Formats: sequence, C-alpha cells, structure tokens
Amino acid sequence: MLISEVARRSGVSARMLRHYDSLGLVSPTGRTVGGYREYSAEDIRRIFHVEGLRSLGLSLRQIGSALDDPGFTPSALVGDLIRKAEERLNREQELLERLRTVETAEPSSWQDVARIVELLHGLASPSAARRQQAVLAPAEDLPMPAELLAEAVLIESDPNVAGALRWALTRAGGGGVASLIPAMSSENIAIRRRAVLALAELPGDEATAVLTDALEDTDTTIRRHAALALGARGVTRAVPTLVDTVVEGPNDVEAAEILGTLAHDAEWADRIMSAVVDELATHTADSAVRMRLTQALAEMPGTIALTPLRQLAHDDDRAVALMASALVKLLEERL
Repeated sequence: MLISEVARRSGVSARMLRHYDSLGLVSPTGRTVGGYREYSAEDIRRIFHVEGLRSLGLSLRQIGSALDDPGFTPSALVGDLIRKAEERLNREQELLERLRTVETAEPSSWQDVARIVELLHGLASPSAARRQQAVLAPAEDLPMPAELLAEAVLIESDPNVAGALRWALTRAGGGGVASLIPAMSSENIAIRRRAVLALAELPGDEATAVLTDALEDTDTTIRRHAALALGARGVTRAVPTLVDTVVEGPNDVEAAEILGTLAHDAEWADRIMSAVVDELATHTADSAVRMRLTQALAEMPGTIALTPLRQLAHDDDRAVALMASALVKLLEERL
C-alpha cells in the first residue's frame, strides 16, 4: 500500500509518515513492480501501535524503544506518565480556578485582570509579609473577591496574615459567608477553626445562623469562638457554652464580660447566675476554676451577685475568699 493510501486509511498524514520513516520508526518494507516503496500489513500494524502509544503521551524515542526492545517493561514508564498527567491536571485545575476568580471579580479591562493576577501571585507567595502586603495594600481600585479571600483565609497558617484576610473579607461585601459554609463541614479541624474565626467577624443573619450551628461542633475551640461571637451579638443560646468557657478557659474574661452584658436581660439574669453558682458547687476542689467563676460573678449587673459573693467570702479556698471579699466591698460601696 502506497503512502497516500496509508495516510487516507490510517488518518496519519503523509508528512508524519515520512517523519516516522526518517526516524526509522516505521519504514515501508515492500516494493511495487515499478520500484516504489510500499507499506506491508505489518508496517501498517506498527503505525497503529505507534499512534496508540503516542496517545498515552510517549515520545517518539520512547515509542521506538518500546517497540524494538524485547526486554522493555512498561511499568516504570507508565508510572512516570501517570505522574506527569497528574501534574498537568493539577496545573489545569489551578488555571481553571484562577480564571473563575478573575471572572468573579468582573474586571472591566485587561488592566483589571492583570491586577487580580498580581493579587493572586501575592497571596500565593511563600513570604508571610508579602501575603499580608497583598491583602492590606491591593492595587488601586482593585476589587477584592470575597471568594478568593475566603479560600485564602482557610489555608493561611500565619496569624497576622489570617487577621488581615479576615479584615479584608469583612469589607469585600457579599459572598464571604457562602464561601465559608462548606468549610464548617470539613473533617480538618484547622480549616473549621479558621472558618469560624472568619465567620465571627462577618455581620448578618446568615453568619449568625452558621455560628449557631457551630455550637454543636465536636471541637471545644470552635464551640468557644462561636459562643463568643454569638454572645457579642446578643444570642442567648450561647450562654451554656460561655459558662463552659469561663470554667475551662481560655477567653474566660471575655466570656464573663459577655455573660454580664446578657444578664441585663432579667429573664436571662437568673439563668446565668444559676449556671455560675452550679459550677461553683461542682468544682469544689479546683481553685483556678473557682477563681474564674468568682471573677465572672463580678461582671454581673447591679448587685445580683452580692449574695453568692458574700458566701464565697467565707470559702475554704483562701484565694477565692479574699477575692470574693474584695468584690463584696466594691459592690457595697456602690450601694
């Protein structure tokens, strides 16, 4: 079969067939009566083998080795091809995500696109200082896509950069909460913790609803941050977790102050006082816990904590008794 017929039937161009011939990869082995070289059935079979291996990403040199070396084993080469394909897919995925980020920002010109790409490069920098600079000093008039900021804050380990990202996220408008909601279901505790810190700084009912759900999280730190944020918003459902925070620390001082604010509501004042007094009765042997609970009583409005503080002034724990006595004196002076 002459080269033109082979090209037509195989789908491989005559130019490529000549290239194969020049490399010695597939050369026509037959001759016509007129002396023209022609491809045998075995040659055509080899052409299809070459094309099949090319479709896997093998180079022509690798294909020649595979077809001509009887001892050639494909396992190592195929494994290498798999790794290269995975790397290529990862690069393509990164490109796709970058394009979607650019689209979300709704750039009005190619200059805007260039600025967004510059921001992306800044956030991907190995330098924490460079990442923070990219957040705090964006290009002039550059919109900060909430989705991009939310994605960055979920993977940021540097506390200063994370704080800058949360600050920028609160100023990026809508989209922040929606981008953080899936992270609250992550099996990675670190991601959930970063998400709850970001949600704590975002206003609105949607963020409050997600934080309320976070009160049921299995992680103590996540529950604590959610309760502090909710309590500051006046959500009384956070009270039990806030009391737990006073007991366990850290953030016990902040939790006590919030409980004091919530106790201005007469309906909740009794509940909060009862919860604190119950914890004092439970932790009779833990001086540090009793000290934190005693300090929390001092945050209660008016004089509603005067009676339990007078009782604590005679506590067996001298440190607790001294603190309670001092607090009683302050309250009585107010009266």
